[in-house]
Amino acid sequence: MARWQVPHLDEARVGSLTAALRLKPLTARVLLGRGLEDPAEVTRFLAPRLGDLRPPDGIADLDRAVARLEAALDRRERIGVFGDYDVDGVTTAAILTTTFRALGADVVPKVASRFSGYGLPPAEIARYAEAGCTVLVTGDCGTSDHEALTAAAERGIDVIVIDHHQVPEGPRAAYALINPHRPDDRFAFKGLASCGVAFYLAAALRTRLRNRQHAGALAFDPRGLLDLVALGTIGDLVPLQAENRILVAAGLRELSARRRPGLRALAKLAELDPAKTLDATDVSFRLTPRLNAPGRLGEAQLSLDLLLAATDEEAQARAAAIEEVNRDRQRIQEEVWQAALVEAASQADAAAIVVGQEGWHPGVVGIVAAKLVERYARPVAVVGFRDGVGRGSLRTTAGFHLHRALIDCSGHLVAYGGHAAAAGVTIQWDCFVAFRAAFVERARIHAETGPASTQAVADASAEIDELDLAQVEELARLGPFGSANAEPLIAMSGLEVKSCRVVGTGHLLLTVGRGGSMLDGIGFGMAARAPAIGSVIDALASPEVDDYRGYRRSRLRFRQITAEGT
Repeated sequence: MARWQVPHLDEARVGSLTAALRLKPLTARVLLGRGLEDPAEVTRFLAPRLGDLRPPDGIADLDRAVARLEAALDRRERIGVFGDYDVDGVTTAAILTTTFRALGADVVPKVASRFSGYGLPPAEIARYAEAGCTVLVTGDCGTSDHEALTAAAERGIDVIVIDHHQVPEGPRAAYALINPHRPDDRFAFKGLASCGVAFYLAAALRTRLRNRQHAGALAFDPRGLLDLVALGTIGDLVPLQAENRILVAAGLRELSARRRPGLRALAKLAELDPAKTLDATDVSFRLTPRLNAPGRLGEAQLSLDLLLAATDEEAQARAAAIEEVNRDRQRIQEEVWQAALVEAASQADAAAIVVGQEGWHPGVVGIVAAKLVERYARPVAVVGFRDGVGRGSLRTTAGFHLHRALIDCSGHLVAYGGHAAAAGVTIQWDCFVAFRAAFVERARIHAETGPASTQAVADASAEIDELDLAQVEELARLGPFGSANAEPLIAMSGLEVKSCRVVGTGHLLLTVGRGGSMLDGIGFGMAARAPAIGSVIDALASPEVDDYRGYRRSRLRFRQITAEGT
């Protein structure tokens, strides 16, 4: 199978791990290929527990923030909460608001408007001051918002910043900055999304007050926030490793319980089976696009209001409004996607793809960028311009660090921010061509100095008769899947195409067989590569459990297919 690489593993090591933990050999191969060999470490990986979270020792400014919030609660100060307009910012704002209200605070919650731009606008400081807030806690923004932070200090508002974006050099105007990327932050894991940082703050504040027998703290359980943590962590494309893996695993269980009225209503509109245990795929493709839709098209406050809804009636009305906005988002996205495809085709041989046009809605450029990465397997920037000013989103392939690349391209940008896997830019139309050249050059240098092979890498190879339901369910224990913990990719050869048909908007339904065994599978967006019935193919696919109408069986999600032996 020349199109992809398959790791060669010592079968003695495979046998040792198989025997130690009673795993199937294919599962052991996948684990070993991902660097997991010690049985105790593998056990923790397969069964993540909240008890394995490391204590928050070394989180810079956490104690200072907790002390200030404790004083605010004691003095009955009004607390403002401000989150960014994406799902991490909205869930962070919901976590903070829920926590402070449970502890007895009067809270003024708000999230950003895309029309006001990224970050904490100085105008919002005036609004919080007029509302009587003396403490403001930001979520997923604030680290670089020096003008707003200075304005807050002048008005006597102490700002506690919760963020996970890169920290610029220079003095800090915030009362407290809790950000894992601070140079002096000593917490072992640096990959938390802002919602994860907020969870640590909520737990630390609750512990401080519980030690005083505070009534609200005695009744409040931070574990009820984990559904929000899972949503924000998965949606923000941070690595699902270490603490994130634990938080998301627990959060998916909380989300599956559907205790929060807003998420219960949203899951119903997304047509998620109420008896289904939700996974990261459900979050990524059914829930976060809906939660992100209001912020993409302008006002994310509707999503925050949904997450804070206290009753089913209130939640259902807000979820219905979000569903309507999401339909508008889908229509606009399709228009931009088709136009972006035309532009991208002319750059198919470049090391990176940079496309943009006047009139493209900035709220959908991130989704379009992600789809272009999936299609072309290289870094992508998509920019929507209005009156000559562009707002763009960037997505990337593994190994290419977007924020570092943007530092090198910053001379062509008005502003930029983000992290390794996702970033945003503001740019003038006159600088667009120069930015494209600089960004493509950074990608070219990375491609030339990185790994020589461009082949996809499988986790292991297997025969389709190995991929029965028991095997696929065992592989599912490697989830939750996402950034830095992808679904297992299994290479298979010599598969005869038993049936093939196109469904939906260009998807491929296949039945393949070998040696008397057969499996069904789907290839999303692969209609143009439909093989002939009776032909023999090699395939790279992720096995998954299909429980349609309550009947559980294994199936394949095809990633690549090619004629046998090519």
